[in-house]
Amino acid sequence: MTDKPQIPADTLTQKVGVLTRREIEARILAPVVDALGDRFGREEVIDIVTNAIVELARQQGGDLADSMQGCDKNAFKDSLQYWTQDDALKIKVLEEDDHTLNFNVNRCRYSEMYLALGIPELGAVLSCNRDYAMIEGFNPDAQLTRTQTLMEGAGHCDFRYVFPTQEPDTKETGISD
Repeated sequence: MTDKPQIPADTLTQKVGVLTRREIEARILAPVVDALGDRFGREEVIDIVTNAIVELARQQGGDLADSMQGCDKNAFKDSLQYWTQDDALKIKVLEEDDHTLNFNVNRCRYSEMYLALGIPELGAVLSCNRDYAMIEGFNPDAQLTRTQTLMEGAGHCDFRYVFPTQEPDTKETGISD
């Protein structure tokens, strides 16, 4: 059995933004998915691609936390610049405090891009399915709840994030009461 080659750190998102990156990926993956689907069955290929992308998103979430030098709510909010670059998302923040970030996405150019490419069914596979795994990789204790997406035809995407409360440092100091 051969080991997988180590790929250098991925900095493409910071250079081109997520929207452009997803279009590049979609233009490559859509014909590959079609060809493999013809050979092995589309449903099975979609399942394999979905699983691979979810695992990739988990890894990218960890890399993102490293690049943001933190995995709290503020670091995550700052990272949204990559997803919103080029007006890719129109976000309305509904609630925000130290541990909560709730927002709706009212316009999604990712969804529009997949539709324009003629592959709307791959939009959820190549983009939306990443969200839960990405936040898990970014901060395993954070929670995301999302009940609907524009990609699925809803009027907005509802993102509800809760980040854990950081416990105070409780190490023994050697000082007694």
